[in-house]
Amino acid sequence: MTHAPAPPDIALAPGTFALAFDASPTPMLVTDARRPDRPIVWINDAFLGLTGYERHELIGRNCRMLQGPDTDGAEVGRMRAAIEAAVPYAGEILNYRKDGTPFWNGMTINPVRDREGRLIYFFAAQADMTDKRRLETAMRGTNDELERQVGARTADLESALAQKTALLHEVDHRVKNNLQVISSLMLLKARRTPDGEARDALQGMADRIGALSTAHRMLYASDDVSHFDLADFMSDFLSDVNAALDRERTRVEASVEPVAVSAAMAAPLALMIHELTSNAVRHAFPEERTGLVTVTARREADTLRMTVADDGVGMAASEPNPAGFGRNLVEMLVRQLRGRIDWSDGPPGTRVEISVPLPDPA
Repeated sequence: MTHAPAPPDIALAPGTFALAFDASPTPMLVTDARRPDRPIVWINDAFLGLTGYERHELIGRNCRMLQGPDTDGAEVGRMRAAIEAAVPYAGEILNYRKDGTPFWNGMTINPVRDREGRLIYFFAAQADMTDKRRLETAMRGTNDELERQVGARTADLESALAQKTALLHEVDHRVKNNLQVISSLMLLKARRTPDGEARDALQGMADRIGALSTAHRMLYASDDVSHFDLADFMSDFLSDVNAALDRERTRVEASVEPVAVSAAMAAPLALMIHELTSNAVRHAFPEERTGLVTVTARREADTLRMTVADDGVGMAASEPNPAGFGRNLVEMLVRQLRGRIDWSDGPPGTRVEISVPLPDPA
């Protein structure tokens, strides 16, 4: 069996490493750790090119000669502490060339020990980091300007939004006041109109306008003018409805979850709830019959589920009203909201189930 010949030993002549370091494009130097003030004992040509000094101007001197008025004292202290502890150091420090030009010196300093572990030298490699620092400064300036512009734009948008919100609040306030005035005028006219269909019609229209006024009152009082809280509306609406009822005979109760719907849905929903509850109170309990009307509403995924039910006589037993258009109005409102409505008769009473699509909650 033959074996490949072993590779010959490579013996480097003395000074080979020094020659290699001399030719390196990386600025390097060596200081003597055994002599006072740790003077420079060796430098390569790249270091001379970086600093602008001649070799004889550097040999025998401490590297602090490269420091100047704007050199960071804290970073110098960190470097000196590493040297005193004979541990590696890496950092960037502001130095000055022979002609006084500042440059950012990125350096690594490593202790060099002899075979017995005694500290004999410090070897330092350098790199001119001035362009990097200049780019970082430019980027910081750009980022600061962008942040300033974004901040100013955000402030403008917040101001515009505040003005829009205030305007919408004012519009809702004025609409509410106007609706209240109209409702009051119709009630006044109803009181001066003889009993009959005309008076009932005026009273019914005044009640409907009152429901719209309540919806706009809720929008006016809300911090979010783009949404309408159904639970808040129902609470206010029930207070007005039950105040006019004989609670010993007829009650309206509700279980409505806080459902935020768009402000555009406020008027149709307010009218729908008013129409269904008022019709139930008016027609489900004839001849002093006692009863209960319940309203429930909740959100299921992207749909509003609402139910209005009573335990009265039911639609089949109710006295027909040729002049009434409550059911037609409700169905028209449901179509406007692109929803679906189902009417069913008991026993007992009448049950109305409505489904209305809702956008995803924001």
